[in-house]
Amino acid sequence: MKYSAFYITALSMAMMVSCKQEPKKDDTPQPVCVSDSMSSRISLDTALISNINNQLQLSGEVGFNENKVVKVFPFTSGQVTEVKVSLGDRVSAGQVLAVIKSADIAGNYNDLKTTGSDIAIAKRQMENTKLLFEKGISSEKEYEEAKENYQKALTANQKITDALRINGGGNTNATGVYTVKAPISGFIVEKKANAGNFIRNDNADNLFTISDLKDVWVWANVFETDIARIHEGYSAQVKTLAYPDKIFKGKVDKISEVLNPDNKVMRIRINLPNDGLLLKPEMFTNVLIENTENVKAVSIPQDAMVFEGGKNYVVIYKSKCDLKLQEVRILKTENNRAYISSGLNAGDIIISKNQVLFYNAILENQ
Repeated sequence: MKYSAFYITALSMAMMVSCKQEPKKDDTPQPVCVSDSMSSRISLDTALISNINNQLQLSGEVGFNENKVVKVFPFTSGQVTEVKVSLGDRVSAGQVLAVIKSADIAGNYNDLKTTGSDIAIAKRQMENTKLLFEKGISSEKEYEEAKENYQKALTANQKITDALRINGGGNTNATGVYTVKAPISGFIVEKKANAGNFIRNDNADNLFTISDLKDVWVWANVFETDIARIHEGYSAQVKTLAYPDKIFKGKVDKISEVLNPDNKVMRIRINLPNDGLLLKPEMFTNVLIENTENVKAVSIPQDAMVFEGGKNYVVIYKSKCDLKLQEVRILKTENNRAYISSGLNAGDIIISKNQVLFYNAILENQ
């Protein structure tokens, strides 16, 4: 028993001495550093003050520019005997589009011939009466009546001549054939004439529509909730199913003042240059409207944030061994850019690639 007690006492003293001789443990956390090998695997970005790009996605369709369109109307009644163009054809100014056989034109030429004879007769009578009046055989009244009849014949002839000029001018002939010609060069974007069609005097419809298609309009639909986000002059990017990788750029140049009563949308018009004539009327389009007004905020790449627990964090970089976690609040995100309402200042440098590794390391070290 005495031996055991002595042994325990000695062992306890030895342990105490041993503890006193152990070095004191440092509980201070070591900083997380970016090693030289990791430097090549990270990217740094600077928080910037930038305009908030407020984008709006719309659907629409291509239409021709009505300011550069000519609608070709018939000038007389008759029957279409021949159509020489098809929808989409390129035509030159003066090219014959269609041929119409018109009884009205034929009648006008008959009337013109009649009035021509009337002029010749009235002129001879006036000259004879003048001669007799000068010799004192006819009265002045008879001479004045002859001059008036001659003037009436001239007026009647001029009236028919004007009618023929209005109804085609040199595009008609005495047999009543009327040729419809293209007033401008361009493309047939609308065709309503077919051989055999009858055209009535009261017909108000056009036969053809010609456009040069060098500029086109895109009409897009804006829902009522987005009306306040659209203004004239905003930039627009247009994509089509035919050319999914090509972006056509234009501007909003007209906004309708009324909503469509059927679908409650407002139409806006975008003017686009049509280089290469790639855009065709009736094409379906996706339209991206960009509002770049002077509303500014601090922005960073969206991929630079770490989302956890319903919050967003960034790793602020001050030096290789001075890293800090910072919670940020997002105002909005657009085009892989996050606009920050609080948590960052312009000029702050953040790790934007492989930042999750440092996020976890900083958490473990806290």
